[in-house]
Amino acid sequence: MNRREFSTRLIGAGAGTLALAMAGPSWSQGAPTEGTQFTKIDPPVPTQAQGKIEVLEFFSYACPHCNAFEPTLDAWAKKLPADVAFRRVPVPFLMNAETFQRTYYALESLGMVDAMQRKIFAAVHVDRVRLDSANDVAALVAKNGGDSAKFLDAMKSFGVANGVTRAKKMTVDYKIDSVPSIAVQGRFVTSPSQAGSAEQALQVTDFLIQRARKG
Repeated sequence: MNRREFSTRLIGAGAGTLALAMAGPSWSQGAPTEGTQFTKIDPPVPTQAQGKIEVLEFFSYACPHCNAFEPTLDAWAKKLPADVAFRRVPVPFLMNAETFQRTYYALESLGMVDAMQRKIFAAVHVDRVRLDSANDVAALVAKNGGDSAKFLDAMKSFGVANGVTRAKKMTVDYKIDSVPSIAVQGRFVTSPSQAGSAEQALQVTDFLIQRARKG
């Protein structure tokens, strides 16, 4: 979902609508094609995962397509080989951007991403909970067994502020204007809409990881 599309769509789109919205060009034979299923980044962006292949997901908790993509992405990410480093990058656009960016990095600093990622998406897109402020998110964290005070402290921390600054720069460096998007080794970007589906986006990502291994 990009900035323009977000302004004209409801966050609570139904699953069928999401499936149609994420549908795009498909491929069934041969290798994915540059310019069709993925885009080459020029110039390449320096990576941070030394000695590993870096895979980034650019996302927003406000994005219904990111919500639909998350279960498939999560299952895929848990099976990645040891030479691949996967990270999420919360983008500085769409609704409530900075609060959601700080939310993600606070969860990451507390080791709570696995416990809370799907629950935050569900709160926004299924339960229609308004998470407009840090206190709103802290209440959700507490409801799910976390410590709201520690979460609020993390939201205000220097480390989280640095994470937000880095995410803003990375979004610009990678020329990301829609989510979800996946970047591989600072050299390639793909997405469910570009590849044709959530599953095909991850197949393209696997292809790009293999390509990155070859140098």
